[in-house]
Amino acid sequence: MLADVVVVGGGLVGASLAYELVSAGADVALVDRHDAGRATDAGAGILSPETNQDPDPAFFEFGMAAAHHHRALAERLADDGITDTGFAVTGLLLVADRPGEDEYMDRAIDLVRARCPGLAEEAEPAEVTRYFPPLGPVRRALFSPSGRRVDGRVLNDALYRAAVSRGLRLVDGNATGVELDGTGGTVTAVTTTEGTIGTGAVVIAGGAWSPELGDALGVGLPVLPLKGQIAHLSVTGTDTRSWSIVQPVLGFYLVPWPDGRVACGGTMEAEAGFDHRATADGLHQLLRECLRTAPGLAQATVTEVRVGTRPSTPDARPILGRVPGRDNAFVATGHGAEGLLLGPLSALAVAQVVLGIGHPPGPAGDAMAQALERCAATRFAGSA
Repeated sequence: MLADVVVVGGGLVGASLAYELVSAGADVALVDRHDAGRATDAGAGILSPETNQDPDPAFFEFGMAAAHHHRALAERLADDGITDTGFAVTGLLLVADRPGEDEYMDRAIDLVRARCPGLAEEAEPAEVTRYFPPLGPVRRALFSPSGRRVDGRVLNDALYRAAVSRGLRLVDGNATGVELDGTGGTVTAVTTTEGTIGTGAVVIAGGAWSPELGDALGVGLPVLPLKGQIAHLSVTGTDTRSWSIVQPVLGFYLVPWPDGRVACGGTMEAEAGFDHRATADGLHQLLRECLRTAPGLAQATVTEVRVGTRPSTPDARPILGRVPGRDNAFVATGHGAEGLLLGPLSALAVAQVVLGIGHPPGPAGDAMAQALERCAATRFAGSA
């Protein structure tokens, strides 16, 4: 098999890369071994950079551009005949519900107002149940009407279907290595359990498993697994379509879905490695925090506990762009807990580098260029 570009990894970043590349006319093969515990399949999908408490202004701009990109991506997929992308604007309620949280809430509100003046407004604590009926008493609340969510599984499937309709070829197997030209600087093929694919470029988008192919390329990718568990609850006979996301200033979030489902998450288990089991301790943490924030969910049914392995990096920033020492190898991974927000725009930025296309003028293009500069693999010692 021959392909202009081989994408390795079939989560949201890999699927987005494939879609962007085939949409630009490239012949693309996507290799995916369908690892259990992929972050895309378990993430809560909160898209609310406006209320994110990361103080980094540059990454705030990238997050805002990424959130706007989700809407544009949904519109592009609709043009491809795919209307269900899992994307919706629901609003988000930031709450403080325990003594001692006022200082954290003050900082969060100040940050939101400085970045997005006039966007969010404080809500009366006695009225917060209009945003999320099962909520218990709160001390403070800030409502952001622009809060969004996306179902990672639904969006991933939509990207696959659209990309395949444009010519993407899927290879269900494991990418085991690469072949290089005589200089050692150019990848000529990707070897897989299903055969060798000759290629003009390769992109690593394997999430927490990305270091495996990085090693084959001779580049160290310091991506570590960060386990997260999320409980899904069913509220029988209740229309949760109009409910807003709830984000405690300290604590686990609650994300409503239109099918009477509420997701509560998520744990951060840095020492768990690639353990994809739902555990008693994880479920205990999730339900304890869920019912503390929303005691009205006490009679909900626990339908599922999803476990995902987030790809984390030492500085909590993605790894994007060209692989050092290889002129046609690229990487897009390491988004940690922000993969569902940042993944599609990161994929677009890397796809444009692969294709030699300049970024569009304006804030989104500037944000992508800055992210590529700050998130280069060369920032890590031993990556050359």
